[in-house]
Amino acid sequence: MRLMLKKVLLALMVMVLATAAALAVILNSHPDMDAYQALNSPTAPPATPLKVRFLGVATVVLDDGETAIMTDGFFSRPGKLKSLAGRVGPDMDGITRGLARAGVTKLAAVIPVHSHYDHAMDSPEVAKRTGAMLVGSASTANIGRGWKLPESQIRIARLNEPMQFGRFTVTLLASRHSPTGFTGGTIDKPLVPPVRAFDYKEGQSFAVLVQHEGRSLLIYGSAGFEPGALAAVSADVVMLGVGGLGSRDAAFRDSYWREVVTAVKAKRVIPIHWDDFWVPSTGPMKPMPAPLDHFDVTMTFLRERGAKEGIDIRLPAQWDAMDPWQGLGAK
Repeated sequence: MRLMLKKVLLALMVMVLATAAALAVILNSHPDMDAYQALNSPTAPPATPLKVRFLGVATVVLDDGETAIMTDGFFSRPGKLKSLAGRVGPDMDGITRGLARAGVTKLAAVIPVHSHYDHAMDSPEVAKRTGAMLVGSASTANIGRGWKLPESQIRIARLNEPMQFGRFTVTLLASRHSPTGFTGGTIDKPLVPPVRAFDYKEGQSFAVLVQHEGRSLLIYGSAGFEPGALAAVSADVVMLGVGGLGSRDAAFRDSYWREVVTAVKAKRVIPIHWDDFWVPSTGPMKPMPAPLDHFDVTMTFLRERGAKEGIDIRLPAQWDAMDPWQGLGAK
């Protein structure tokens, strides 16, 4: 009997180890991007007056040579095991490398699109280093307070209220996170890391409308939407968060496109938040692996809808400056 029990336990251990090994392989197998090279945005010429850099997830920098603003500012990218089973906090060296790689030394504002760790965790430290105002929800403000960011550098934004940073006009609009098990919740007191990744609750999600001397860009960091929230908004270009979109059904993808892209009359869509945020930011970005998302499904959907409605689809340049409005005609 004991021998039989030992054999059963050994068989179970082998099965568990085999399953874990197979899962590890799957979660480290990323979709190939070679098929989408024709969609890559070109690097902006040096004389481009307003440059935009995509730094991964929903971190975007806009710089007109006088003023620079950033969404999120996420550079730490803790690994899978730490994110899912351990505690996370800002990686000071990772932030140093990220800011240096992006050429960022001074910012007027850092604006997390919501308060999950892969958006807002590093934002207070980025604000400290660059002198920026941390702008966001009450939950984001509590992340800043937990990091001892001075109150003078924390601003709780109001929906639909334009804010001026140099020649940038920034308006935060109502949005929602993609419907997942992590959606919702608020951070109601200062959050002091290291904490569990799930302690970074969503708070208010924002769509970030940036206007600059006749140009308009909507940074939409999550693949969820607030019905009708963008009905009165116009934006030539949408940097569209597509994280998890490939795992949604066709009806959801259609609604998302209609409520965001069609609503603002966009001429170009640049997908963001498709990259695996457990991969260090020192190398090239890789799409999130299946079964966590389905990048090819997302790209097929975007290309088909873009072709049908005459909307240009481009992948963002990675870390390099680009001109999202290039080729769209006069301002």
